[in-house]
Amino acid sequence: MTRLKRLFVVAASILVLVGLVGCGANQSKPVESTADNKETIKNEETKDQVVNVYTARNYEADEAVFKMFTEETGIKVNVVKAKAEELIERIKREGESTEADLFITVDGGILANAKKNDILQPINSEVVNKNVPENLRDVDNNWIGMSTRARVIVYSKDRVAPEDLSTYEDLTSEKWNGKVLARSSTNLYNQSLLASFIELNGEEQAEEWAKGIVTNFARQPDGGDRDQAKAIAAGTGDVAIMNTYYVGLMANSSEPEEVKVAEGLGVFFPNQETNGTHVNISGIGLTKYSKNPENATKLIEYITSVMAQEYLSANNYEFPVNVDAAKPEILQSWGDFKMQELNFDTLGEHNQKAIEIFNKTGWK
Repeated sequence: MTRLKRLFVVAASILVLVGLVGCGANQSKPVESTADNKETIKNEETKDQVVNVYTARNYEADEAVFKMFTEETGIKVNVVKAKAEELIERIKREGESTEADLFITVDGGILANAKKNDILQPINSEVVNKNVPENLRDVDNNWIGMSTRARVIVYSKDRVAPEDLSTYEDLTSEKWNGKVLARSSTNLYNQSLLASFIELNGEEQAEEWAKGIVTNFARQPDGGDRDQAKAIAAGTGDVAIMNTYYVGLMANSSEPEEVKVAEGLGVFFPNQETNGTHVNISGIGLTKYSKNPENATKLIEYITSVMAQEYLSANNYEFPVNVDAAKPEILQSWGDFKMQELNFDTLGEHNQKAIEIFNKTGWK
């Protein structure tokens, strides 16, 4: 009996040990291979896959391109929107602690100002250099162009024949008295237009031009570029100084009134026999203290790719900077044109003088 008891105790002990081992195995298994744990590891791997964009552009097309970039790369794009001057000051104030990786804005003068304020660093990418021509890049590659828009003469098809148009300077002649429309001198587009004249023709001729336009105003400057187009349709004036992309936006608007206005407008590229048509630029800069420079560079490469350029052009009616990108039908219908040849930095250099001239000549 004693022997049987001993055998029973040993057998029971073995069964207990086997049970404990089994329980231990069952408890450790989830720790090694649950889906939740895999997801945690995945999140750890991708948590830094972001790029933070400070932008002064407010277009749905930009948002769509950011989304497409994220879907293709897995890199999340965080966007902060404000006026360009505010963003520059914010990035300066934040210094090394800034979260900004990219600075995006319209106007070459503002891009030059961002560089002057030492908030940018060179963009080192052969892909970008291939996508964007040298004349649409900063000399030090501190910023590169993402799109362009031409500031042209828009005219009434009913009342003006294209052969009656020629240059910006001709708009100051007597035949256009009481027929010229333009927005306020506080508008950056007009300031950069006049700054380009200062660079190409000198301050004296630039002042004479501004004075002549004021003399020929159909009304005092009022509203934005779309409002100038609507004033042509209303018969207030016959010609207006406008950016091309507004005509494209109106022609493809969801508002029937804007479409009707656009149908009656013609687009003329002035100064084709002289200095060329004024073109301004939207551009991207890599911030000096970017925390995600590789991701930021990938986004720049993506934005300047043929596919993204075609999307931006087809939806915002700006001219693509990538020469291989096809333009939408409406831009093609306007034809090719000669653009001004100047350093975009000069738009910023002459900005204050342009404002002084506007004030002096009564361009409100």
